Amino acid sequence: MEDELNQTGIKAKGYQSDASDFDAAQKLVDDVLEAFGQIDIVINNAGITKDNLLMRMSIEDYEEVIRVNLNSAFNLTKAVVRPMMKQRKGSIINMSSIVGRKGNAGQANYAASKAGLIGFSKSVALELGSRNIRCNVIAPGFIETEMTDKLDPKVVEEWRATIPLKRGGTPEDIANACLFLASDLSDYITGQVLSVDGEMYT
Repeated sequence: MEDELNQTGIKAKGYQSDASDFDAAQKLVDDVLEAFGQIDIVINNAGITKDNLLMRMSIEDYEEVIRVNLNSAFNLTKAVVRPMMKQRKGSIINMSSIVGRKGNAGQANYAASKAGLIGFSKSVALELGSRNIRCNVIAPGFIETEMTDKLDPKVVEEWRATIPLKRGGTPEDIANACLFLASDLSDYITGQVLSVDGEMYT
């Protein structure tokens, strides 16, 4: 894929890193800056679930979800702040969830991490707006992926029935929202939560 893009004149490079590791996130940003000279867009979408009722949830499962889902966004955002301030432009997009807006039984850890991303993003937007750096949130609803393909079809149909648009979202729906918030089309939008959920949550 990288070679194909390079052949069309698009410079592309893949990296492997652990965003939940503070030093690894800093090194990733340093490596990208060395190769490309600047970073214009960051999408923080690292996420895991370790669902359980609160009374049965271990401290390890709680902390692991917070570490991956919330700390990763802090680590990468902190790493790009100075370069973006220097170039006086940037778009940071954090991937939350409707669960971060309304909660969900059995997902106290996940909901806490996704709600935390919303508060984090609004604070970043306030801090960095004067430097023309925007920070927004996407809150997906029920998105149909390989993971949801493993669910009972009856359960999936029940989910779809509760959504006014009568379908689950697709990865492309989320990608299109990211494209909008990353582009100049959203130059005057910051500190916002964009729900991409077919009106599943109001």
